[in-house]
Amino acid sequence: MTSTIITGGRVRTLDPSAPEAEALVLSGGRVLAVGDRDAMVEAAGPDARQIDAEGGVVMPGLIDTHPHVVHFGTMAGGLVDLADAVDHADIVARIRAEAANTPPGKWIMCTPVGEPHYFIRRSERDLAERRLPDRWTLDSATDAHPVLIQAWAPRMPNVVAFNSAGLRAVGLTSFIPDRVCDVEIDKNEAGDLTGILRGPVTNYYTYDPFWGQILTKLPKPSVENAVAGTTAELARYAAQGVTTVYEGHAMEPEHIALYRQLRATDALPLRVMATLDAESVIFYPFDPLPHGEFAARLGQLVAEISDDGDDMLRVSGLTLSPGGPCFSGFFATYEPYADPFGRPTRGVRFLSLDKEDTFIRFCATNGIRANLCLGAYREHDDFLDIAERVVREHDFRDQRWILQHAMTITPKQARRYAELGFQVTTSAGFAWGKGAMYGERMGTHVWRDLEPLRRLTDIGLDLAGGSDWGPKNPWEQIELAQTHRFAGSDHRNDGPDQKLSRTEALRMWTTGAASVLGWPEIGSLAPGNHADLVIVDRDPVTCPVEDLRGTRVLRTLVGGRTVHDSGELSCPPEGTQAATS
Repeated sequence: MTSTIITGGRVRTLDPSAPEAEALVLSGGRVLAVGDRDAMVEAAGPDARQIDAEGGVVMPGLIDTHPHVVHFGTMAGGLVDLADAVDHADIVARIRAEAANTPPGKWIMCTPVGEPHYFIRRSERDLAERRLPDRWTLDSATDAHPVLIQAWAPRMPNVVAFNSAGLRAVGLTSFIPDRVCDVEIDKNEAGDLTGILRGPVTNYYTYDPFWGQILTKLPKPSVENAVAGTTAELARYAAQGVTTVYEGHAMEPEHIALYRQLRATDALPLRVMATLDAESVIFYPFDPLPHGEFAARLGQLVAEISDDGDDMLRVSGLTLSPGGPCFSGFFATYEPYADPFGRPTRGVRFLSLDKEDTFIRFCATNGIRANLCLGAYREHDDFLDIAERVVREHDFRDQRWILQHAMTITPKQARRYAELGFQVTTSAGFAWGKGAMYGERMGTHVWRDLEPLRRLTDIGLDLAGGSDWGPKNPWEQIELAQTHRFAGSDHRNDGPDQKLSRTEALRMWTTGAASVLGWPEIGSLAPGNHADLVIVDRDPVTCPVEDLRGTRVLRTLVGGRTVHDSGELSCPPEGTQAATS
């Protein structure tokens, strides 16, 4: 078996027993050895393939434990990409080009303008016209196809734009009032619809009855577009140095089927571990299952779990998401706060406490690793009260259950989770993207409990990082775990409960993530581990913190095979392809 030796750069193994090396040898998709150059040349043998890092840094591939790859890939698949559009003429040209290849009468769906998913650094407000085009402008692109420029969560209120055919397709005419439920329908001085709607008009995490009825009239993503979009999203992650993703939220059997299709056709470039949701509450319409059907569904989902030794795709565990986020007014709190439209709310519970009790008992008695998507004070206490009762009857503490989100959490709640044997995956981006919103709606006192990464670490919880809504650049997420800066301002919420060291921030995306997932063969370049690694242009351990987000990934390997190559290294890859082991 031919081995590969990588030399010419510093090796950061993130293996505590040998954190640095001059070279490493790969064989059979695994790390064979790490050490000084001469010893590695001897270990590799005379026929070894050689990769010169050319002064770059070799380190383990990153692990994103909350990416929503399949969701965001499916959302964008087949859409006209307006993310970087500069003005209305640019938007019209892109839609017109799509219309030329689209049968008349078929919807043309477009992404929002700007940087997903918070749309703070760039949005439609940065177009030359400072707004979305109206229906007459969109009609100049095509009047033979319904057109919609979408709005994506978690921005709310948000804005969408239809052309005239799109308005007709969803049944909107000028006779409709200017506001229905929380949706504002824009009209000109003559009373004609402009095609612009504002309010809770996002594609998910919205339960506005009026907008919901419009959502039901829009086309669903085709399987073909879902596969294409997910494949493109996976490639983007590989290009940023991610080698493993954890799909642990809002996963349905059809999402698992898509991943299995990619795996069966050798089209899966990254390792994927996934769970299944006990009952998804994110997408409209949400009609809660009767309790008996909910309990029966748990048994049905267990049949989908397959941790059968496949090193590329594992389905392991179940997830419960009983509530929702703050941006839409669903965050479950004790004190009232303002929803997106200024009304006082204490949040919403989508799944009953009885269902939560059933879920916890089912996982505890069947030895299933449970994932809980919880981020609000009252959500934490509701769950912990039930879990502490159940653990006395069915001890699940060795199952390493996972708390997801955890954007706000008190010291007492964190200690209670630690006593139950939990691990945590969260995103520093929650503070970056919505920190200002938490302060405005709930009060700045909540900032002391916002993304308290230092608190969680000091209490003894294993901690992993995820990109979730963004920034989608994992290197910027590593920076944010240290700075806790808010997007769009100079504020840093880097208090004593928040700030991590550089090593701890990197651990969230490598060895810490591997520990949370219970996958010891990834996350470090220890001998015997999977040969999942990246070669980057700077040292992420020592470079200035503000330079982290600019990290360039020169090459990404999964199982020793190249899944991304920037073309900057003189040594050609062996052939960029999906990994197979």
